[in-house]
Amino acid sequence: MLSLNQRVLLAASAILSSFFGLAGVTLDRTYRQSAELALEERLLGHIYALISAAEMDASGELVMPVEVPDARFSSRDSGLFAQVESNDRHWRWRSVSMAGMDIPFDRALARVQKSSKKITTADGEQLFLFSYGVEWSDSPDPSQAFTFSVAQDLTVFNARVADFRRSLWGSLGGVALMLLAVQGSILRWGLSPLKHAADELRGIEAGEQLRLQGRYPAELRGLTSNINGLLSHQQEHLERYRRTLGDLAHSLKTPLAVLQNAVENRDPELPEVVREQVERMNQITGYQLQRAATSGWTALAAPVRVGVVVEKVMSGLRKVYADKEVEASSEIPDSLEFHGDEGDLMEILGNLVDNAFKWCKGRVHVSAESRPGPRPGQWDLFIHVEDDGSGVPPEMVRYVMQRGRRADSDIAGHGIGLSIVRDIVQVYGGTLDIGSSEWNGARLNVWLPARPVII
Repeated sequence: MLSLNQRVLLAASAILSSFFGLAGVTLDRTYRQSAELALEERLLGHIYALISAAEMDASGELVMPVEVPDARFSSRDSGLFAQVESNDRHWRWRSVSMAGMDIPFDRALARVQKSSKKITTADGEQLFLFSYGVEWSDSPDPSQAFTFSVAQDLTVFNARVADFRRSLWGSLGGVALMLLAVQGSILRWGLSPLKHAADELRGIEAGEQLRLQGRYPAELRGLTSNINGLLSHQQEHLERYRRTLGDLAHSLKTPLAVLQNAVENRDPELPEVVREQVERMNQITGYQLQRAATSGWTALAAPVRVGVVVEKVMSGLRKVYADKEVEASSEIPDSLEFHGDEGDLMEILGNLVDNAFKWCKGRVHVSAESRPGPRPGQWDLFIHVEDDGSGVPPEMVRYVMQRGRRADSDIAGHGIGLSIVRDIVQVYGGTLDIGSSEWNGARLNVWLPARPVII
């Protein structure tokens, strides 16, 4: 496939070639038409000179002088020929230069009627013929009407046209080549940032650098910033996977050691120990996998409608907790959007709203809003989930945020929901806090800062 530079250069070359070709054809045609008009004017001048030299004799016959005004009419090789003929064809005069030639001039032209044409003789000689009608008196007698004709050899004329054509196409060709060279240089200079970006991407692929570092024009900054965002996102994911695997391996050591010790010592309560440790390992694995799966800000991510996600979560939980007949409501602007991973937002809202349904007495309310961020064009996202349950005492807030901790051990669950939400929110650079609702229940507030504006 052709490169971008080759495509633009090829397209521009085709346009320039077409333009100069059309200009050359137009100029060549215009010059030839202008030259032919000038030739007609010169031949008409010769005819006027012949008319002024002609006289009527005493018998009323037209007489041409022996020596006509232009000496070329008296030279056989001059290439200039003349003929005067009465419209009744009873009288005709020919110049000395026309001796032995039969040129098919137009005849019997009316007064001031003009006629011009080009012919090629049997000898291959090209001639331009021009005729002009003259009436010597007001009498309708055709013997008093004459057709003056002049012919010009086109050898010199064609040579001049050919010289002009060579000069024209040579000049246009030279200008076109110069413009193509200049255009190629401009394109190379104009597209050099793209080449530099491609070189840097090859360096990233080769492991020589981690991100695009060059300075790019405004038109490319959005692209390069998004590429750097994708690279940073990929690197963060890789680091998160590595940390998660390390944490997972470390967290599983204790349950595995307990199981191994129970097996080796033939603990009579082995089934209960296995059940407890397997449940603990399930919690640890689920928690760590959820941490690793968190996406965070993603460059070029499509915005997610917050209201749609909230409605999905609440619709499902209404069915799960149908026996409680919870009065659930939401207040989400239709235009409110989350510029991140939909799965992360679903996990945040799912855990928070599930806790609200679980702990409420009968009312749950979800609201969200956006507020201006610290930089122009940024809007932070705030999510509030509140219920009318017993709430969370201030001294228990840090406790319930920890993995595996629950405010009430009698309520079913693993105690990792809030810790998962906290970790996801922290990946996005936000915060999670717990307060009191207007119904004296719990109010969980999530702040997600706006994604950095791409410069």
